[in-house]
Amino acid sequence: MSVNPALSHIYRFVPGNDPTRPPLLLLHGTGGDESDLLPLGKSISPGSPLLSPRGKVLEGGMPRFFRRLAEGVFDEDDLRRSANDLAEFVEEARKRYGIAAPIALGYSNGGNIAAAMLMLRSQTLGAGILLRAMAPLSKPPRADLAGKSILVISGAHDPIVPPDCSEGLAETLSLSGARVDRRVLPLGHQLSQLDVKLSHQWLLEQTVREGSSANEATRA
Repeated sequence: MSVNPALSHIYRFVPGNDPTRPPLLLLHGTGGDESDLLPLGKSISPGSPLLSPRGKVLEGGMPRFFRRLAEGVFDEDDLRRSANDLAEFVEEARKRYGIAAPIALGYSNGGNIAAAMLMLRSQTLGAGILLRAMAPLSKPPRADLAGKSILVISGAHDPIVPPDCSEGLAETLSLSGARVDRRVLPLGHQLSQLDVKLSHQWLLEQTVREGSSANEATRA
C-alpha cells in the first residue's frame, strides 16, 4: 500500500508496463478499499497504470467517497466537496507518477463520484467507465465534455440503481457533449464477466479511435 502525506487519500499505485494503455483511476463501491478494483482494472486494461484511492467517508465503518442521507439520496454539498478533493488528489498523483489524465473506472458509489468529477472537474479525467452508477447531482452544472467518451453499464434487475436512473445519467452526460455508450445487462447490482468483457472491448475501441485521430492530425 502506498501512503503519502503529500497526497490526500490512502491509495495504491501500480505502474503500467504497456505504454499503449491509458492509466485507470479505480473507484470502489461502498465497503471497498484501495485494493478492491485492482483485479478488475488489470482484466479490463492489462498493462495500464492503476491509481486506486480509498474513499475518505465512513458509513457504518465502510469506506465511501461521499456521504448520503439515505439509499439513493446524496448529501450533494458533501458530494461536491469530495469530488473536488478527489480531483485534486488525481492532479497531484499525475504529477508524482507522470501519467496522463486517467480513465475513471468506477463501480456503484465509485461510479457516482466519477460522474460527479466529470461534471465538476471535466479536465481531470480523460474518459469514464461507469458501472451501476446514477446521476449524482439533482442540478448538474454546465460541463464541457466534448470529445470525451463514457461507457455506462447498468443492470436490468438492479434494485439499487434501476435502469431509468442510469438512463438519466447517460442523458445528462450526452447533453454535456460526451460520446456516451450505454449498455443494459440482464443482471443486478453485482458485476460479472460480461461487464469485464464489454469494458475491455470498449476501451480497445477508444484506443484505436484515438490512435486514428492522432494519425490524421499528423498527416494534416
